[in-house]
Amino acid sequence: MDITPVTRTAVSDVVFGQLVAEILSGRLAAEEALPGERELAERFGVNRHAIREALKRVQQSGLVRISQGGKTRVLDWRANAGLDTLSQLVSAGALPPLQILRDIAEMRRSVAADAARLCAERASDEQRAAVLAAAESYPTDSASIADTFGPDMDFWTAVIEGTGNVAYRLGLNTLVAGFTEVGWQTVVDLGLGEEYVDRDAHIDLARLIVDRDAAGAHRLAEELLGRTVARIAAAIKE
Repeated sequence: MDITPVTRTAVSDVVFGQLVAEILSGRLAAEEALPGERELAERFGVNRHAIREALKRVQQSGLVRISQGGKTRVLDWRANAGLDTLSQLVSAGALPPLQILRDIAEMRRSVAADAARLCAERASDEQRAAVLAAAESYPTDSASIADTFGPDMDFWTAVIEGTGNVAYRLGLNTLVAGFTEVGWQTVVDLGLGEEYVDRDAHIDLARLIVDRDAAGAHRLAEELLGRTVARIAAAIKE
């Protein structure tokens, strides 16, 4: 593949980011009509092609409705946007970072528990071995939280690959992007290490998957990831 390095951010990317931020922050309300392409181009100081490209992406994100020959209207992001909007909610300041972190952690717990169950039921012997190897590659309990982020991603990627569920695989990418946008340092600052540094629990979970104990894998995964949910909930109350 012949790729030419891109040295500058595309103008349409900047326009897209600003429009998304305006919508998610509520400064552009649901059902509000956007100015026409010509006026937007003048406001942003760009050409109409850049505006058109940006609006197309905003529409694909479920944030506006474009009517041919009519006005482009803002949609309610809660009713129309997808999971990929999670990371943008943080930068737009639409919701408190801790709330977004809690919501991501709750979804992560639910998906991971079911993924552990499905992996125990469906995974091939090779995939089960990969899950166990990933668990055994976890740092020791004396490792810092930051040192466990990579191994944790490897472990849950192996588990979800064992489910054969592509929706869970794509969902994992989105949840990780959301965590990244909030900032992994926030995870460290909140002291969310109990789950991440528990090497023994991850190995126990992997062995349940290897033994095809679907109920046991679901139960342990839910308990393990529930620790992070509980800690974030406590931080919100503080």
